Amino acid sequence: MAAARPPAFQRDEDTALLLEKAHHRHDPRWLLPGAPRLCLACTLELLPEQGVSLVRKKHVLSCFRDVLMRHTSLVTQLVAQEQKICIYFISMLFGLLCSVEDESIIDLCIEVIIQLMTQPKLEQTTHYLLDKCQNELCNMPSMQGSLAIMTLLGKLVDAIPALADDFVIEHSSLMEHLLKGLVYPNEALQSSICYLYGKLYSSPVAAKMLSGHFREKLCPVFFSTLESAQAKELQINCLGLLRQLLKYDLFVSLLMSKSVLAESATTVKESQGETSLPLVLKKFLLSRDEILQVASTHCITAVLVHSPVKYAPAFIHADIPEFLFEHLSSSSEVLVWSTYNCLILLAEEPLFFSKCHTVYGIEAVVRSLQGSLKMTNTELHKQGLLLFAEILTRQPEEIKLFTSSAMCGDAGRALQEAVGSPVLEVAIEAVKAISAFLRKDHQSSPPVQYRILQALLEAMLSRCVEFFQTPLNRRSLGHACSRNSEKAIIRRGTFLQSTLEGFRRACRLAVEFQDEPFAQENPFTAPSAEKEDTLETFSEFLLRACDSLCIPLVMTYLEQATHPALMETFFWILYNLFVIVPHMKEKFSKKLASSSFIQLTLELKAKFCSTSSHSNLNQICSNFLYYMCLNLLSAPEKTRPPSQEELSTVSELLQYGLPQISSKTLESLAFLSDRQYVEESARQRQYCILILFYLAYIYNDRFVPEAQLFEAVQSFLLSLQDQGELPPPVICRASLYLLAIFQDKDRVLHETVVSAIRKFLESISDLHLVYTHHPSLLRFFLVCPELMSRFGHRVLELWFSFEESSYEELDEVVSAEEPTLPASFTDLFQILRSSPSILLILLDLIYSSPVDIAHKVLIVLKTFLKKNEDIHVGSLIRGHFLLILQHLLVEDVVLPSGVSENLPLLLNLLSLVQLRNDSKQELDSMAMKLLHQVSKLCGKCSPSDVDILQPSFNFLYWSLHQTRPSSQKRAAAVLLSCTDLIELLEKMLALTWTEMDSTRNALLCSAWLLTASFSTQQHNGSLKVHQTLSIELDQVLKALSFPTKKVALLLAAILNFLRTALQQNFSSVLVALVHSGTYPPPGSEDSVLAPLGTSQVLSLVGGLQNLLVQKDPLLSYACVGCLEALLDYLNARSPELALHVASQPWNRFLLFTLLDAGENPFLRPEILRLITLFVRYQSSNVFSHKEVSQVLQAAVLADFSTLSNTTLQALRNFFLQVQSMGLLTDHKTAQTLQASLEGFSSSAFSAQPLQDMLCLGGVAVSLSHIRD
Repeated sequence: MAAARPPAFQRDEDTALLLEKAHHRHDPRWLLPGAPRLCLACTLELLPEQGVSLVRKKHVLSCFRDVLMRHTSLVTQLVAQEQKICIYFISMLFGLLCSVEDESIIDLCIEVIIQLMTQPKLEQTTHYLLDKCQNELCNMPSMQGSLAIMTLLGKLVDAIPALADDFVIEHSSLMEHLLKGLVYPNEALQSSICYLYGKLYSSPVAAKMLSGHFREKLCPVFFSTLESAQAKELQINCLGLLRQLLKYDLFVSLLMSKSVLAESATTVKESQGETSLPLVLKKFLLSRDEILQVASTHCITAVLVHSPVKYAPAFIHADIPEFLFEHLSSSSEVLVWSTYNCLILLAEEPLFFSKCHTVYGIEAVVRSLQGSLKMTNTELHKQGLLLFAEILTRQPEEIKLFTSSAMCGDAGRALQEAVGSPVLEVAIEAVKAISAFLRKDHQSSPPVQYRILQALLEAMLSRCVEFFQTPLNRRSLGHACSRNSEKAIIRRGTFLQSTLEGFRRACRLAVEFQDEPFAQENPFTAPSAEKEDTLETFSEFLLRACDSLCIPLVMTYLEQATHPALMETFFWILYNLFVIVPHMKEKFSKKLASSSFIQLTLELKAKFCSTSSHSNLNQICSNFLYYMCLNLLSAPEKTRPPSQEELSTVSELLQYGLPQISSKTLESLAFLSDRQYVEESARQRQYCILILFYLAYIYNDRFVPEAQLFEAVQSFLLSLQDQGELPPPVICRASLYLLAIFQDKDRVLHETVVSAIRKFLESISDLHLVYTHHPSLLRFFLVCPELMSRFGHRVLELWFSFEESSYEELDEVVSAEEPTLPASFTDLFQILRSSPSILLILLDLIYSSPVDIAHKVLIVLKTFLKKNEDIHVGSLIRGHFLLILQHLLVEDVVLPSGVSENLPLLLNLLSLVQLRNDSKQELDSMAMKLLHQVSKLCGKCSPSDVDILQPSFNFLYWSLHQTRPSSQKRAAAVLLSCTDLIELLEKMLALTWTEMDSTRNALLCSAWLLTASFSTQQHNGSLKVHQTLSIELDQVLKALSFPTKKVALLLAAILNFLRTALQQNFSSVLVALVHSGTYPPPGSEDSVLAPLGTSQVLSLVGGLQNLLVQKDPLLSYACVGCLEALLDYLNARSPELALHVASQPWNRFLLFTLLDAGENPFLRPEILRLITLFVRYQSSNVFSHKEVSQVLQAAVLADFSTLSNTTLQALRNFFLQVQSMGLLTDHKTAQTLQASLEGFSSSAFSAQPLQDMLCLGGVAVSLSHIRD
């Protein structure tokens, strides 16, 4: 029935594809949109029309396909509005498909049918189409024309996967046609059928229903087709079907049954005309087509997935691995990735390694890995590393994988590059591969590449550090944030554990190589070259890396989570490092202990090992603590090293007790405090706990509450006493140390505990077995009277034996105002101040201890006395020393040849004590006894006993000058009565002329000073002389007149003696001045000057002038004093000669040579005394009256408060001399100066200078004795 068309359609009909003779009958709704316009009704009538050409039909179909693709819903609605129209359209297209031979039209028909069949409203027509296909195939006399139908069915099932199940269930008769087509000699048809089979077997339901079909009919036909396929399309579709079949165990078993038979045969060639699947797949591997190679590799992988152990041998016997390794050199990422997967599965079979396939292919794996890392495919990186790790892990130790060191180095460099990947998953796989790579058999090809291994480990650790530096994402809120953070922490822990496992493997490798000579160093290194690539340097690197990287990483992770397996690996590393670097184990242990590792280990054991779980963690933690404790006890810092027997005892205690300790700190303290009967096993646990707490406190790991531990240790000691047990020395040492530390913080120790401690200590052979060097322990023994009386001497001796302070440097600065004292000195000084009686013990130590210890004690005592002048212990020390000296002299009657080497130290101390005496103090009886004993000791010495004589002379000299005049007279009488001493002095003075520059110069200085002092005291007090001493006067004058390079102090001492002799007019009863036979005596014309001669006087004056020019302060004092005495001596006998000496023009030059360029250069004591001397003898040519006035004017302007007492005294004498000579021309200046001097006289001249007694170069000197 024709319908009226609207005008719009009329305009488009010229460009429409219409069947002209029938289009006028069609409703306009059948006219489809688009250009050219297509009438669907015309299409339905045109396609079956016999008179229409194929070209037109093809064009119409093509246009319909395009419209269908662009307006799918509209076309589908038109076609599906009536079922009969749809069926007719499909029937018409199917008929056209079967009736034409043009492949392009067939393809168009198939494409349009598939497009229509996949639309939602046309599903029902699929069964109609399948029926049509089945009928058509049944009516065909042969399979020759079935290609189009098979192609249609394959693409239809591909487009509608659910159709596969209906195909098998409702149209099972089609399966027979498929079998017929598969044996038909047409590879295109076979290819289409294989494609269809592949789609059917891709459905699990259909595959299950077709299992019988495959087993009974399809299997041999398909296998034959697969083996004989030549066309690439057929080969690809066969492999596609094979891959679908290989998803199921049944089909794999059937297909591989021939392979198993082939494997059991002697060869893998065809047996009785049959072949095997591995051989067929091997053929595809050998093809040069990449697609076939990839497909074949996928099929092999699909077989192995089911059971590598069951099926891998067949492929290995077929030499499949060899060709797979060859494919690794391909540039195709897909092929390389597929090969990686296949080889990973083959690596699960031991035969893969025993046939040496890995040895053949490892170079290809390494090169492939190096090449793939340059690509961006991270999945390829991961699979390559996974394969490498599997090979490295499973390779048998007896079959060396790397046949050369160079190949091993290439592998290391590849892993180094891989672990640096920014992709975390790749880095994780690389770390796993590194762990497997670090095996002894992999690294046993000399020379071992230690540098590469070191670089590899550095890269691995650096990557882990970099990962840990990535901040956790905590910006979001809620549970999602918490979950993400937890996942991130878990990922960190996983990566860290893998890293630590790799490092642990490196440590184990170093341990295993210690017994291998070839691994110690590179045997190919030149003898003269520096050997850096050695096991020792690698081991030290491991220690440094652990210290600087591993430990910080683990500590950082522990702040977030604690994982037992990770910590187990970590402690394995620490444990191995004790063995790897034995020469550093003590230092490493100390660093670990000071970093709270004892606390860390005990907390881990308490958290995870309190039950039987995590036994491995418990064991490695116990092993770590065992070796660390032994190392710490073997090389202690604050006590002596234990004996081998002690170490054995401690070793047994730790080995037994440490695995049993898994309690928390407070529980351990409660266990330690148990006062009930303690069995032996529990006692050993207590010992272990105490050792751990002791070492922790030694290295400042103070995690145990102090108050509770203090009480626990006391209870522990009382428990030992109650059960009558004596603890091992190390336990006693630990207990004492802890108690001393805590008692030092104002905690009270029970008296019963003190008694128990004394009992334990008395049972020990020597206190050094339990001594720990610490100020608190020293105070512990010295403050407690019961312990000090019994053990104070030995404890102090041990204290000084362990002291390492720079005593020599302190001794050099001991005279400074504020010497910097070590902390240990401060602690000891506090004890000494609170209990001065301890000084007696120190005095005994000086005498009885070894010299090095005694010297330290002496310096400590000297420093203490210098710093604590308010403590009066002189009588205490002198009395004790007197007893020692009396005992010594009784035993050594003849000579102190067998005397203790420490006696000089005691004498030094005695000198210092004497120096502390007040100058106004009288010498008591004890002091006199000491003088007598020391002089007696000196008399028994020879001049060579410098060590004894020097401090003795100092003591005698200071005793004479550091007291009142009345005591000086008594002391001099005592000393003069010792004839042996006087004889010794005579010998000593005679040595002056022969040993002027010897080491005895200091002793010679003291001898001259003593002689001068004795002479003065004897002359002033008219003391009885029991023995005179002779001195060669000409030698004295020669030494002073023609001085060579002599010590200034010695010259000053000789000048002081000569001044004394001049002052006494050479009339001393004690000293006899004689002439040696070398020089002629003075002539008769010089008799008035006897025993001097004029020439000697002039030579002496010249010598004094030369000595003054040296500008040595002490020597200048002595020269001026001697010059004053000489002029007085000359003036009394020959005034003309005295005036001549004083008026020499050279004196003016000398005077101005002595002047400095500073302000008021005349206001120096030696200059003022010289000027005074020249004024006295009216030597105006030396110092004029005008210059005298200038000095007076300068003195008036000077600030007297800045001048020393000595200068003021010299200035006052100068002023009085000028005044007496009538040279005060400026009366105003004179009055001002006189008033100033009188104002300062009462305070300035009333006392001796504060620093009169000095020790210069080891020589006791009284400045007033030299100067005045």
